[in-house]
Amino acid sequence: MAEVEREEFGQMPREEGGAVVEKFRLKSDSVKVEILSLGCIITALETKDRDGQFSDIVLGFDNLEGYTRKHPFFGAVVGRVANRIAKGRFAVDGKEYRLFVNNGPNSLHGGAKGFDKVLWSPEVVPNGVCFFRLSPDGEEGYPGDLKVWVTYTLSGGDLAINYRAQTSKTTPISLTNHAYFNLAGQGSQDIYDHVISIEADSYLPVDDTKIPTGEVAAVQGTGFDLRQPVELGKHLQKFNLDGFDHNFCLQQAQARRPVARARHPPTGRSMEVHTTQPGIQFYTGNNLDGSLKGKGGAVYPKHSAFCLETQNWPDAVNQPLFPSALLKPGEEYNHTTWLVFNAA
Repeated sequence: MAEVEREEFGQMPREEGGAVVEKFRLKSDSVKVEILSLGCIITALETKDRDGQFSDIVLGFDNLEGYTRKHPFFGAVVGRVANRIAKGRFAVDGKEYRLFVNNGPNSLHGGAKGFDKVLWSPEVVPNGVCFFRLSPDGEEGYPGDLKVWVTYTLSGGDLAINYRAQTSKTTPISLTNHAYFNLAGQGSQDIYDHVISIEADSYLPVDDTKIPTGEVAAVQGTGFDLRQPVELGKHLQKFNLDGFDHNFCLQQAQARRPVARARHPPTGRSMEVHTTQPGIQFYTGNNLDGSLKGKGGAVYPKHSAFCLETQNWPDAVNQPLFPSALLKPGEEYNHTTWLVFNAA
């Protein structure tokens, strides 16, 4: 059983209503995780190394102010649609919808004020916490009243994140958590000594604005072949890659399956990702530039963390051959991702 504690973390700025933000702490023998009612943000995640020592392995801030200012979605749930929608527009049932453009010519992670920037209503549940919000019809340009539940539960070394949603009008939806990991401990300078593998035979090539071209390309014989574990720094060098920010196409199945693994040989820490989602965005913190002061005064330079964001394929609402991102009235969106932590 996981212990669950709740406490006040701070107050939103007055111009945003001044409401109280709560922090929930889930604890098992091997994992401690802290989550805010703002953006369902994971602010801390401590796991043991092979000597039994706990370290915090996610990037973030010590106080609420860090999270209310501009930051690269540290630890947050992003939506209504994670990742990019080309030119911030899409059509459903012949009607065009326009979104806020916040990433070059595209809409990213829900727009100007996505799910990461709003307060959710929390409820403690066995071994965890469930957050709820109603995203009103027209919010950020999206159709339909969307009810959303995000539930975090901790069992031993398994942290499960379940996403559920119901809508009053057909709407695109793709939810994920945007935690930035460094298994050496947050504040470590890079992730080059991490060993990564992703169970994907294909990936989505992108244009220069990071929108998928529509091609589903085989990883075989390319730098995107991560089916066997690779040491990240050497792999980037070998293939002359600046880093990853790509969707890897997973086997289409509704069942839980292991899809990615990260290991840090010096500490023995490992993290496996299991999911029911059709895609996983592997991002190596290419846009981190050392300008943000994080926890304990740490700075976060380029490649000092990685994200493994389970989600639908980017821009799926505009790409008819991609898995459908549309949720219709009467249906339920229901996906779970499990992060499994170990040390050896």
